[in-house]
Amino acid sequence: MFKYFRWSFAVTVIGLGLCVWLGWAYTGRISGMIAFATIGVILSVLEISLSFDNAIVNANKLKDMSDVWRQRFLTWGILIAVFGMRIIFPLAVVSIAAKIGPIEAIRLAATEPSEYARLIGAAHLSISAFGGTFLMMVALSYFIDPDKEVDWLRPLENLLRTWASVRGLAIGLVLLIVLLISGLLDEALRGQFLIAAVAGLVAFIAVETLGHVLDRGPMRAAGGLGAFMYLEVLDASFSFDGVIGAFALTQNLFLIAIGLGIGAMYVRSMTIMLVEKETLTEFRYLEHGAFYSVLVLSCVMFVQSLVHIPEVITGLIGAGFILLSLVSSVRYNKRHSHPAAAE
Repeated sequence: MFKYFRWSFAVTVIGLGLCVWLGWAYTGRISGMIAFATIGVILSVLEISLSFDNAIVNANKLKDMSDVWRQRFLTWGILIAVFGMRIIFPLAVVSIAAKIGPIEAIRLAATEPSEYARLIGAAHLSISAFGGTFLMMVALSYFIDPDKEVDWLRPLENLLRTWASVRGLAIGLVLLIVLLISGLLDEALRGQFLIAAVAGLVAFIAVETLGHVLDRGPMRAAGGLGAFMYLEVLDASFSFDGVIGAFALTQNLFLIAIGLGIGAMYVRSMTIMLVEKETLTEFRYLEHGAFYSVLVLSCVMFVQSLVHIPEVITGLIGAGFILLSLVSSVRYNKRHSHPAAAE
């Protein structure tokens, strides 16, 4: 275990040290140092609980990538995930919402954290619509697949696989949900929600199409660029709720970046472990649990357009699906490790 998590442990020590330093810099008190370190730990746990299914989905994609592109994702990808989504993304949201430059956005985050958090919150509807649409397409594309051979919740999954011959079924289901949610919003917010949702759908189709083009035929020399881009967009979609939810705990951008960055390192370590130990092969339903968790997360993001749902509930539901799928996998392995007993 230490082999896979040694870098995560190192980042944890450095990150918590930075949290303590931030606490002293902002408050000048021992109690402030302890409070900042505590929030950093909570944010890390929040990120891990919300992104464990992300690690499984990543591992599912990585096992089919070339070694070169796999390593690139696990190195460059984590830099994009930590710095891009935990620092640059919130700054970009504030810059666009407030129509200010990135330097001014950094100044706002450092000197007026409450105003910074308000601007982030104002963009929540668009983020929920985009992320919910993209993640629901990811989940439905997994279940509505004629080549899918293993079922966990057999009646539902068998039905979805049977419907896979209906062209555009996943897109139709997602658009139906988008229309239903938009109908419940205030008229002034519907346009914003619909534009963001359509953008999420277009992003999914674009990434899928680009992946097929780059990783097939004469462009195959790219050797995994399409899958790399797909995973980066997927990581971004998974990160939306964590970044937004973090502002419920603290309005300090730098503390959020440190806490979520620590959690992202553990997600990376879990991804590597799942790929190298072939855990998805050993536990046949674990992948199913992760995609059910993704489906639930997408639904939660849509519902959050209407009402607030605590991030702890999202994390517990996702963890529950993964735990149940793990238990089912263990029971399956026990039954089939003794053929005579099974008969």
